[in-house]
Amino acid sequence: MIGYEGKGGKRAMRGAVLLGCLLFLGGCGKTEENTALGMEALKALDYQSAIEYFDVARAAGEGGKELSRAEGIAYMGMTQYDAAALCFLEALSYSDGWVEDVDYDINFYLAAAYTKEGRLQEAEEIYSAILDMQPGNDDALFLRGNARMGQDNYVEAKEDFDRVIAMDGKNFDRLIQIYEVLHSHGYKEVGQTYLRAAMDTNGEQMSAYDKGRMYYYLEEYQSAYLALETAKDQGGAEASLYLGKSYEATGDYNYAASVYNNYLAKDTSDARIYNQLGLCEMARGDYFAALSAFQAGMQIEDNDMMQSLLFNEAVTYEYLHDYRQAAVLMESYLRTYPDDQVAKREYDFLSTR
Repeated sequence: MIGYEGKGGKRAMRGAVLLGCLLFLGGCGKTEENTALGMEALKALDYQSAIEYFDVARAAGEGGKELSRAEGIAYMGMTQYDAAALCFLEALSYSDGWVEDVDYDINFYLAAAYTKEGRLQEAEEIYSAILDMQPGNDDALFLRGNARMGQDNYVEAKEDFDRVIAMDGKNFDRLIQIYEVLHSHGYKEVGQTYLRAAMDTNGEQMSAYDKGRMYYYLEEYQSAYLALETAKDQGGAEASLYLGKSYEATGDYNYAASVYNNYLAKDTSDARIYNQLGLCEMARGDYFAALSAFQAGMQIEDNDMMQSLLFNEAVTYEYLHDYRQAAVLMESYLRTYPDDQVAKREYDFLSTR
């Protein structure tokens, strides 16, 4: 059925990353008033308000594929994946048999919702349906491999990953995503084999940035930071993140913190740098500096690090022995991200202090 399919985050998990597909929201033709207001709230990542507007829209007789799809995205943002899946299924019910780009998009979202619910077999089936229609869809192929790994089907997952790499062996972003999936399932060495093969094949053409991050995942940290020192002036936030983390991996938190601070002296728009600086300051034991970094990152509008920043802020108050404030913040965090099991355990602990 080509009406199911979820994307999985950033590019790594396309459908999990909500921002990537919000571009569709503005170009689907004229919408009714309440639906349009909901779309604006959705673009602002105000998921609760978006749902409220969409409820009013439904009560006023508005509806259709666009509204159902948008509701699903809002529920995804609220981590209500069962409700999201129902909305995506409803959106697909409006299809007339002619498969459009938006139908693939909804399928990716639906598979992402199933993945979040742990319904990996159903997610895999959706990716397979997409691949039946689009055999060269590398996103669907990668995400099917991911779903198969989640079901302990290493052999077929690796077949998918091999096909993805054969499509474009110079897509180093995707190669790193494959490594991270393999590593998370206990196959780090297999993932590193892919990275070494890429360096052997493309090393002479690789940029210093790409070499640096390959070395980072290969855990050759000195080679990583030597390459990334060369790349940091051209590579933007990503190069500085990898450079700082390479120094952190060697235990040199002081220099790592200086890398992040030097970047922020030039550009204060990247919440990832603030978050990593905060983590680095925590490792150094400077919890007030860590708190300042996390809170500064939270001031950046529409950033996709907000969940991490909110969680880390609460944990920092715990390290400062302000258990009351930590509990208040963790409770607030769980209202937005209720499926975070680590946060639930933290809150249970804080509630007893």
